Order: sequence, then structure tokens, then C-alpha cells
Amino acid sequence: MNLWNIFKKGLISENPIFVLALSLCPALATTSTAVTGLTMGLCVLFVITCNNTVVSLIKNFVNPKVRVPVYITCIATIVTVVELILQAFAPTLYKQLGIYLSLIVVFAIILARAEVFASKNPVIPSFFDGLGMGCGFTLALLLISIIRELFGSGTLFGVRVMWSSYNPIMIMILSPGAFILIGYLVAVVKVYNQHVEQVKMAKLEKANGGER
Repeated sequence: MNLWNIFKKGLISENPIFVLALSLCPALATTSTAVTGLTMGLCVLFVITCNNTVVSLIKNFVNPKVRVPVYITCIATIVTVVELILQAFAPTLYKQLGIYLSLIVVFAIILARAEVFASKNPVIPSFFDGLGMGCGFTLALLLISIIRELFGSGTLFGVRVMWSSYNPIMIMILSPGAFILIGYLVAVVKVYNQHVEQVKMAKLEKANGGER
């Protein structure tokens, strides 16, 4: 099993936000600034990678009838660790993320990867699947938050980068603006994935034609 292929699919071709459209709640609620968007993405990256690894380790010891409660318990335990670390070392970020940090427990992407991949594969591939999906999720949130903060506030990571007379586009820091932006980004990623597929098909047809 090619670990690179497992990892990279989460970045674009199966991106949790732009392709699978899972866990859109944090993409709307926590991306008004690049700092909060990146922090949420890194938290989910840590949780999904650790959870995939744990689920893969314990899958043979879990009764299939109670697998979902067990997986959720694992996720909740890891999320609690993340909350405690943030509360201790970054209390301001902890307060900014608020309830959405606790809601990581019920993010669909984390449970979905545990159910679809980690529960059916060995530890190392499961680790890279979680890592790839987590990185794709983080990159998506970071991209959304950079665009929203830049055009909605004229700043980037809290530092003013737009000219002093710049008039911020207020809708960009509101949820409707995030929803519209995500829609455009989904369209861009879909066009890109279709182009990649067409290139692959063209190469395959060319190779088959050469064999004949």
C-alpha cells in the first residue's frame, strides 16, 4: 500500500472541506481570523491522526455492535487532552475557539475516517490517512481564514497588510461570507480535480494506444 497516495488524497482529491463537504461548521465559525482557523485545523489534525492510530490498534478487540461508542470515547479523550493543553498554554485561543473546540468530538470527518479506513487497515496506513486528512482540513481552514481576514479586516494574523484607506468587506467576516467563499473554493477544487482526471485518462488512453 503506497503511503504517499494515502496521505496526498486528503490534500486535494478527497479534501474534507472542499470535496467531501464534511465538518463545515468550523469552516464557517472559526475562520474569521487566520490564527483561529489555523489553530482549529491543527487541533483537528492532531485528533484525527491520533484517533486513526488508536482505532487501528484496538479494532480487533472491539465488538462491532459497540464500535461507534468506543470510537467516540477515543475521540473525546483525545479532544480533552487538546483542550487541557490549549487551556494551559494558550488560554486566549482557547477562549476564542470556545464551544467549537469541544465540538471536535462530533466532527463527521473524524468518525468517518475511523469507520471507513482505520477500522479496516493496519496502523501505519491509518496514521497516514489521518495525517493526510488532517493536513487537508488544516490547509482548507487556513485558506478560508486568510481570505476572510484579509478582505474582511485588512489584516493577516492580526497584522495590518492593507493600505490605511482600505474599506473592509464586512460580509467576509460573517458566516454568510464564509459560506459564499467556500462555495467558490469548492467549485475551483472540483474543476481542478476534473482536469487532473482528464489528464490521467488521456495518458492512459495514450499508453493503451501505444501498446496496440
